[in-house]
Amino acid sequence: MMMDTEEEATARTEVAQEVAQEVAQEVAQEVAQEVAEEAEDVRATEETKQRPEESKAPRTAAIYLPDGETTLPLFKMKRFLVLRPGTLNQAIADITQLVDKQTDGSVIGVWLMAEVDHWNNEKERLVIVAEHSLLVFKYDFLMFNCEQLQRIPLHFVDRITHGNFSFPKYSLLKREGEGVRVHWDRQREPSFTSRWNPFATDMPFITFTLHPVQTLCPTYTSLCDIMAFRNTIQDAAQKENIAKPVLGRANGVLLLNQPVHIDAFVGAMSNLGNGNKLGYSMARGNLGF
Repeated sequence: MMMDTEEEATARTEVAQEVAQEVAQEVAQEVAQEVAEEAEDVRATEETKQRPEESKAPRTAAIYLPDGETTLPLFKMKRFLVLRPGTLNQAIADITQLVDKQTDGSVIGVWLMAEVDHWNNEKERLVIVAEHSLLVFKYDFLMFNCEQLQRIPLHFVDRITHGNFSFPKYSLLKREGEGVRVHWDRQREPSFTSRWNPFATDMPFITFTLHPVQTLCPTYTSLCDIMAFRNTIQDAAQKENIAKPVLGRANGVLLLNQPVHIDAFVGAMSNLGNGNKLGYSMARGNLGF
């Protein structure tokens, strides 16, 4: 009996020693982890003190707001797909590839504007003034695809009208702002059928006005600068009139500073379309004209 008691005591002693060693190791690991965490906190604090400007507030993206603008119109403006990062650059690259060097010559300038048709409907357009041609593109900013191209030889351009919009005396339509109208056939006036057909495409002129995003930031202000467009196309057309005179017509470009007249009286379609920006590629999808 005495022998068995000593063996049991020895076994208990060995077990106690093993348990004590395990506990000591766990305590040492916990202490080492706490010391490491405290050292990391001290180092982070020192770095923050060295860069106090970074600890005051989180960084935010700078947003340009014109004088008098609020966040609500800014939110509405962001619905235009042309404002998505990289979209406009891709669109310009796509339409530039469609310029025929032999027919159109080199590109002089690119503009983002709105076309106003003879029934007062707005349509988003990209415009290129080249050495020999005025190129007007209907571009789908949702699918990154050019849907329509209108090419107007500059040596046929004979008049450029610049001024505020006007309508007939009893017209129910109205439009604020200024426009630029480019004429290319002085001897031909629109027929009665064309003037009363909202889908007519044989009008001997085209009218542009400011794009709604032109006040959003300096980049779009320059791209939508209608005065720069007027001056550029006047100079380019004047050179082409001299280089390629049209027989039976006095060559030269006449600049008229007078109201841009839209001969339309009732415009239920234009009021609906312009009010909802159906002529623009927006976040609701490309449901425009």
